[in-house]
Amino acid sequence: MAAVAFVTGASRGIGKACAISLARAGFDVACTARTMHEGEEREHSSTVRKRDTRPLPGSLESTAAEIEAAGQRALTVPADLLDRSQLEAAVATVLAQWGSIDLLLNNGRYIGPGHMDRLVDTPLDLLDRHLAANVMAPLALTKLVLPQMIERGHGLVCNVTSDVAWTDPPAAAGEGGWGLGYAISKGALHRVAGVLAHEIAGTGVSVVNVSPGFVATERIAIDMAEFGFDASTGAPPELIGRVVAWLATSGAAAVWNGRTLEAQPMARELGFAT
Repeated sequence: MAAVAFVTGASRGIGKACAISLARAGFDVACTARTMHEGEEREHSSTVRKRDTRPLPGSLESTAAEIEAAGQRALTVPADLLDRSQLEAAVATVLAQWGSIDLLLNNGRYIGPGHMDRLVDTPLDLLDRHLAANVMAPLALTKLVLPQMIERGHGLVCNVTSDVAWTDPPAAAGEGGWGLGYAISKGALHRVAGVLAHEIAGTGVSVVNVSPGFVATERIAIDMAEFGFDASTGAPPELIGRVVAWLATSGAAAVWNGRTLEAQPMARELGFAT
């Protein structure tokens, strides 16, 4: 049986690219996100000043089709990171149907208002959503998958971190910088790997931060120009997918356990990018 990957935020962007790369590397892939079918409307404005529910390109359905085109099994398990019962049901479905989860990629994050707002303009409940989706949801999923990984003596948890976890913005939110909710939630998630690496030492399981850098995702291209971000300068999501697949299949995960792998420099080192 093929190894099984569980990828959050797999309907588009980095998550979709990673899911497809993992399939090409021989993984069966379970995909979760909110958008099941193309054309679904979701709130994706980054600011409280306006709503934007235009459909974004991508869906679990289209990601699954590409996984199957790569010759691997795909399983779609729609779930909202803000609903823990949905996450629990998604993991239970994968384990019931496929028997194991060998790789958990915590890529999905909160999408919505508060991302590009200043603190004085941000309702506190939006900061709660950032923390719930970007920190507590990955922790909930990790708790669900770790026991069966440890029991089998192998597994990998990848947390998609961000430079905002350790660097200050160049300007205020909306002027080329980013909001506090994104920064504090990514900062909290960033600390998980270093702590868990000690807890799981000797089990054969690794926990690694993967920092993608600036990536030209669909949402960056559609939503973020007005906030000072130029998608044309970003790396293609497929590049990050190739690095994640390399990490999962090369034996390098044990070396990077508890550490942060910066995907774009590693891609250049591996010859994936010039």
